[in-house]
Amino acid sequence: MTIARHGALRSRHPLVSLLAMFAVVLGVVGVSAVGLTAYNLWDASQAIASNAVVLDKDKPLPPSLGAIEGGVNILLVGTDSCEGENEQLSGACKNHDTEGERNDVTMLVHISDEPRRVTVVSFPRDMLVPIPACDKPDGTGKTSAMSSQMLNASYWYGGLGCTVDTVEGLIGNDKITIDFAAAIRWTGVINVSNAIGGVDVCVAGDINDVNTGLHLKAGTHTLQGVEALQFLRIRHGIGDGSDLGRISNQQQFMSSMVRKLRSDAVLSNPATLFSLATTFINQVQAGQLVLSSGLANPTLMVQIAMAVKDVPFEDIVFVQYPTVYASGVGASRVLPVKDAAKALFDALAANQPLQLTGKASGGNAIEITGEATQPDTGSTPGANDAGATTPPEGEADAATPPAEEGRVELPSAITGQTAKDATCTLPQK
Repeated sequence: MTIARHGALRSRHPLVSLLAMFAVVLGVVGVSAVGLTAYNLWDASQAIASNAVVLDKDKPLPPSLGAIEGGVNILLVGTDSCEGENEQLSGACKNHDTEGERNDVTMLVHISDEPRRVTVVSFPRDMLVPIPACDKPDGTGKTSAMSSQMLNASYWYGGLGCTVDTVEGLIGNDKITIDFAAAIRWTGVINVSNAIGGVDVCVAGDINDVNTGLHLKAGTHTLQGVEALQFLRIRHGIGDGSDLGRISNQQQFMSSMVRKLRSDAVLSNPATLFSLATTFINQVQAGQLVLSSGLANPTLMVQIAMAVKDVPFEDIVFVQYPTVYASGVGASRVLPVKDAAKALFDALAANQPLQLTGKASGGNAIEITGEATQPDTGSTPGANDAGATTPPEGEADAATPPAEEGRVELPSAITGQTAKDATCTLPQK
């Protein structure tokens, strides 16, 4: 266990979403490509280190600026904070209909050892799970262990450390422990999406949602700012209106963002990279983004980015922790399907490539419409980047095995998509 019982976590409320972390991690890839311009800015700034959450056990940094050695697991949590500027972004906040702060978005980013693969596991906020006894955020003792509570209550009860304990219990594999954690609030999501320059999303029909205020016509849209946040939060206007549909919608957004950040247009644009770096620092200073002490080290951030920058799109996989709807406890409550989850985490622990067999969405919120093109990184194809480049027409190597060969077929109860899948959001019927 690395951060589950850290007293230092009591100093602030950490929250995070994959949006901010992927923007930082993959954005830094471009920094290395342009002479570490933004990295030098980060290195000169003391804001990140001074605002970092200190953990008991961060993995020691490798001795050089090479790709990070070994695998790494990062917990990313986003909450429904009503503090400061965030209050105006939610009707519930403005009407004072909510109290406390919950982890409405909980994701585990697993970066494997060589050959590099990235798997992002989303844990439904309405999943009923055991919550262990946790240190209270105010340091006044421990909460009582609970046999069945919604996952998003874990942060409310015991802060980020409690969410880490809860998620590690759900993983149930001693080889997969959470190394680092990070946190973002709604305002941070808005500012990071602006720095990226927006993310392209597809909607198959008109979307009109009074809950988030999002209104989109059918087609492709470049979203940033408040619209990007609305798209990430929407659930009533898409699919079956469930949180499972919202997870799928977030996966479409993140997959598209990964492709954009990996494109030449971003990685070769110093102005965009500078904007990402300065936005990152500003969000830390404003308390909208909090990192564990390991992630706050710019060297480690660069190492993580270098480790994942050439991962083929088919090996960047977004999945939902498998669930079934619970009976008699509310229409939105779900229960974990542990056998299917074990198959997933056993494959990750063994560093085996994954093959999805289930639907793209657990909430009928997205459909796969095609395949995205892997950018040419200019590197020599090898064990880690096989499939990263497309051979000229008519010159495909017949000896090259298909992408699916040797992959572990996940149970159909596990829904999701890869960064190679082009997807489109379905409006609620």
